[in-house]
Parts: sequence; C-alpha cells; structure tokens
Amino acid sequence: MAAQLYITVATVKAHVARLFTKLGARDRVQLVIIAYEAGLVAPPR
Repeated sequence: MAAQLYITVATVKAHVARLFTKLGARDRVQLVIIAYEAGLVAPPR
C-alpha cells in the first residue's frame, strides 16, 4: 500500500491506527466491512 501511494510504511500504519480510533474498529477486517457498508468500495465481480 505504501509503495502504491508513494508514502512510508510508518505513514500507512499511522493512518490505519487513526481509522481504528475514529471508526471504533478492532481490526482491518472490520475497517473493510465499514467501507463496504458506507459504499466506499464495491465487491469484486
């Protein structure tokens, strides 16, 4: 993810940690579920 966004791994970890806090998620799987429910991503075809 860091390479695709041209940022450091530490920056990605910081952003993910902030998402956990802001959205009350316990892990990355729950973040993905929240993203699907919010319509931010679509299931693969």
